[in-house]
Formats: sequence, C-alpha cells, structure tokens
Amino acid sequence: MLNSYNMELAGRQLTIETGKMSGLANGSVLVKYGDTTVLVNATASKEPKEGIDFFPLSVEYNERLYAVGKIPGGFNKREGKPTEKAILTSRAIDRPLRPLFPKDFRNDVVIDCLVLSVEQDCSPEICAMIGASCALSISDIPFGGPTAAVSVGYVDNQVVINPTEAQREKSKLNLTLAGTADKIAMIEAGADELSNATMLEAIKTAHVEIKKICEFITNIKNEIGKPKFKYKSFTVDEDVYELISAEFKDRMYKDVQTADKVERDINMDKLKEDVENWYSEKFGEEKLEEDKVKIADGLYKLEKKTVRKMILEEHKRVDGRGIYDIRPLSCEVGLIPRVHGSGLFNRGRTQVLSIATLGMKSEEQILDGLDTEESKRYMHQYNFPGYSVGEAKTSRGPGRREIGHGALAEKALVPVLPSIEEFPYSIRVVSEILSSNGSTSQGSICASTLALMDAGVPIKKPVAGISTGLITDEENPDNYIVITDIQGIEDFFGDMDFKVGGTRDGITAIQVDIKVDGLSYDIIEEAFDRTQKARTYILDEIMAPQISEPRKEISKYAPKIVNMKINPDKIKDVIGSGGKVINKIIEETGVKIDIEDDGSVFIYSDDISKAIDAQGMIEEITREIEIGGIYTGKVTKITAFGAFIDIGGGKEGLLHISKIANERVNKVEDYFEEGDEVTVKVVEIDAQGKISLTRKDLYND
Repeated sequence: MLNSYNMELAGRQLTIETGKMSGLANGSVLVKYGDTTVLVNATASKEPKEGIDFFPLSVEYNERLYAVGKIPGGFNKREGKPTEKAILTSRAIDRPLRPLFPKDFRNDVVIDCLVLSVEQDCSPEICAMIGASCALSISDIPFGGPTAAVSVGYVDNQVVINPTEAQREKSKLNLTLAGTADKIAMIEAGADELSNATMLEAIKTAHVEIKKICEFITNIKNEIGKPKFKYKSFTVDEDVYELISAEFKDRMYKDVQTADKVERDINMDKLKEDVENWYSEKFGEEKLEEDKVKIADGLYKLEKKTVRKMILEEHKRVDGRGIYDIRPLSCEVGLIPRVHGSGLFNRGRTQVLSIATLGMKSEEQILDGLDTEESKRYMHQYNFPGYSVGEAKTSRGPGRREIGHGALAEKALVPVLPSIEEFPYSIRVVSEILSSNGSTSQGSICASTLALMDAGVPIKKPVAGISTGLITDEENPDNYIVITDIQGIEDFFGDMDFKVGGTRDGITAIQVDIKVDGLSYDIIEEAFDRTQKARTYILDEIMAPQISEPRKEISKYAPKIVNMKINPDKIKDVIGSGGKVINKIIEETGVKIDIEDDGSVFIYSDDISKAIDAQGMIEEITREIEIGGIYTGKVTKITAFGAFIDIGGGKEGLLHISKIANERVNKVEDYFEEGDEVTVKVVEIDAQGKISLTRKDLYND
C-alpha cells in the first residue's frame, strides 16, 4: 500500500513515499525533492555478528549516471568503484546515525541509498541523509532517531538553507548539518574564512529546519512504523569487570598516565598479562581461556572509565597536560630534495610529511559524478600506512577514512589558493602519515600549508588545523569538559572529535565526529573558541618562524609557465590541421601547451626562454592583420607579376611588382629570392580577404 507524506523545505516540496518499492527491506522510503529522487533501503541481519566489539553499520551511497542522463564511459559502460564524493556522502550519512543505535547491538545493518534522478538545485545527498533516518525510523531495526539534515550556504551575508546551484556558486559556505530535534549530530563544512559567530548563526538557523524534518519523520513513524525487534545484547560482563576493577583500579590509574604513547602501550600490555595471570591463579587456566573475551572487555571498560574520570573530575590528562594544552609542536620545510615543495609537521607522536607538486592545467582531475563540477585543479591526498601506528600490514589503497581526511584537508586549503589566472598550475599535495597518535588530518592541513608555501604557491594566508574533544558525565550530560588537541586515547575513549581548519581570520573547514546523541550550542561555541586560539598559536609561534609567506620563486624543478590570451577564433590556426602547427611549435621548443576554449594559452617548460620562444611563435600565428599595419614576413613565392609574402597570422599577401620599389621594377628576382625577409605595409584587404601589400615609401631603393 502506497503511503505519501509531504512537507515544505526551503521553499520546495519534500515528499516521502513508502509501501510501493522494495517490500522485503526492513525499512524503505522513496525521497523526492524537486525532481531529485533517491530510494533508501535499510536492512538488518537476523542474527548478530559474533567475535566483534563494534556495531557493524554499512552505508552505501550509489550514484547512477542515468540520474543525470549520462552513459558511463569505458569499455563496460557501467559504473565502477564509487567516486570520492559518493564515499564522502556515505560517511556523512553514517556519522549522525551511528551513535543512535544501541551500544550493545551487533547485528549487521546496511543502508543503501540509490540516486535515481538529480535536479541540481535539490541535493541528492541531503535526500539520502533524510531518507536513511526515515527508513530506519519506520523499520523494525532498533534505532534512537530520527535525525535530519540540510545543506547551508552563506550568500550576500545571509544564511541560506538548501541553496540552489546558482546560490552555491557564490556562497561563502558549504555546510552539511545533521541533528536530532534537540542537538547537533554532525557538521561537515568548507568556508571562506567565516567567523565563529557567523558559523554558529548558520548552525542555529539550520537546526530550526532540522527540527521540522525530525517532527515530519516522527509523525510518519507514529503512523506506519514497525515495532522494533528484540536482539541479543553484547554488554560487558559486569561480574568480571567488578573483579578486575576491585583488584587493578589503582594500577590502571598509575600505568595509563604516561606522556609517551609507546611506553603507555607497553604498560597496558603488561597490565593485561598480569590480569590474565591473576585470573588464572584465582579461577584456573580453563576458566581463563573461557573468559578471555570478557577479561579484555572488562579491561577496556576499566581503562575507558579511568581516562574519562581523570579528565572530567581532576582535569588531568594521561600525558600530564592541562585541558587547554597542546602537545609539543615543531615543523620544517624544504627537507626533501628535487620535489617542488615539502613540509614536515610534528604534534607529539603525530608526524605528517606533505609534498606539493605543480603541473599543467590539463593535469587537473577530471570528475565523473552527478553534479555539474567536471574537474578540479587542487588535489589533496592522504596516506595512512600501517607503520604509522606500529602495525605490520601492507597497503590496500586508500580506504574511506583516508579519502575523508584528504578531502577535509583539501577543503581547508581551497579558499586560500590563488586563482588559475594568478597561478596557472594544477596542484597536487600528498600527505604521508609517518606516525599517528591522533589528529593526523589536522596535522595534514599544517604540513600542507608549509609544503605549498615552500613550493612558491602564492596562497593568500597560511592555514592550520586543530581538534578538540569532549568528555561528558554519563549520569549528567550537562556536566562536561572540552579538551584541546586530543590524542589517540582521548579520541578513542572520548565523545567528540571536533576538527576545525582555518586562517587567523576565520574558519575554512570543519568536520565533527561524535559518539553521543548530539552537541549543544554551548559545546559548539566553546569548541570554536578553543580551536581559534590554538590555530592562531600554531600559525604565529610554530609555523611562521619556519616560513611566514610563500617563496618568491617556484622550485627550479617545477615547470615554468608563460600564459597569454588569443582570439578564440585563432585557436584553429594555432592547432593547425591534425595538430600540425602546434606539434611543430612543441617539437622546435620542447614546451607543453594547454589551450582553453576562451583563448587562454598556457605554455609550460623547464626553460623559461623556450616558453618565451613558443609564445613568440603563437603571437606570430595569431597576429591580427590590419590595413595600414607594417609587418615583416617571408617571401613564399615569386611570379612575373609580384611576390607572395607570409606576413604571419596565417595570412599571405601579394606584393605587386608595381609596389616593390619607388622606381620602376622590371624583374621581381632583381629584388627578392624565396625565403627572404621583407618588411611591407598592408594597403588593402578585399571582401574575399585577399591582402594587397606595398613596399613603396618604406625603403629608398
């Protein structure tokens, strides 16, 4: 039976239909917003997944090019692996939902979002986020939602909910916000140096709309929602936990307090060994083997409670820092030879090496997705090898986490990059994580700023990144503490990873991961304030002494560029039939050339003099021929009645025998041979484009 529900969202109708499609899923909805249509299905396994200590939620955001009337390229003519944007959307859908499932739930849950059609003014990503919440809410899967989401722009100093494509093009903010009726659950943003106050205003304004959508979904759930199914609970065995806590609580408190991560890990391994030996002596080897998982869970809980209690009650962190303190920082630039730019950033045990490479405009990344963006010239990639956390594992290529962290650093740096007109290069930055103990994505922002400046990229301002964490009292959520610069253990056991990148003057990127049911405005405001102070310190006290502004010259190993503008009608003349003309220029000078449809020409060479030579050739080809103009050209052909002269611009004119000299000329050969250079004046261009030349009055022969 078809059920259809409607509400107005940002001046457009949002429709959710259910009961017509995908009848075997636990929950299914068809979301329509304008002409954008997304089918969302939520399914859960009947039995839990054994042997895991986490909730196995999978989110798939599936783009189909038929949604925008395109046929995929390639031999197979079908979509391949997900685009980076699809992966980032899957992560954005996952983050606000995951904390709202029961903590002891271990059944597989899969959310599949299939994009069927796209109207560019109506975001399919937002439709998928709303649809995922609604599908879960009406299903029999245990879920504590609903959540809802909107996109937010900042256009002409006004906050705009779900901006249109035209509004997005001039917006200073690209914010995706998710939340419940009471709190903010997820923030993902790129911004053009917006202030803390403006960003908070945007969040509060968007939350008003989120509350309306949550009420809309709740009404649907109350009308057609299924009863939630019962599941097998996977909780820590309280008896085992109490035994371990009673015997080893003081030991845990002492051993976990170590500034060095490696030493702390050794302490925890030794503690685990001692707990197992004690358990074996108390209950026997057979009971130990039977209860090893329970012991591990009990130790995990004891460590978590110890770390959280220490921070919340004593304002004391395991490495001895205060709640406002940042780990020891240092950085270097120019440490890798021959690359175009390099920067190394250290924050405690976290170490990031970023390397910048400059390339041709044509080397920009081509995008094949559902929106109208076809390419990007700035590419930021992030690699997280096993050795960075001391693990012996081979690389399997970038996963969703790596793609997400790279995208966050890219988002943070794009607002300060020069335009293509100012700096006609494609730019690739790769962040190699050499050592990790938390906040590697923010370290990537800092290291990449250093690498860009070292490469001579004229960025407008340096950018830095920092994250804050959150510890809340489980009995009283109003009792909480925000900590600056979280390390791995605080991220692992804490309630929030609030990452903010920006300049001294404003925010350029935000990504927030939370493990609680949401954040209050007060927590968000405090996080903004903390990150602003911290990144200003990093920029002024740590990065500026190493390099305070971009180098005046790019690396000698980077290609040099000469750019020029020609009449678009002349592009065909520069390229020539079958590329004959442009290939000749490239062959003679050794340069590389990009030509845009608007007549922009970019000439790349390791030798700037060769680029200038190529520029001169192109200027010669594209030269506009005008009556009265004086040009130097070559004699291409001699006849009885005159000489044909190539005067550039792909044009050839006739120098009649009567106009070769002031005196009478009997034979053209008395004056010229083929290949001679001759200076002439254009006296006429007829309706057919034929050019008449003269040499009279230019020479006294």
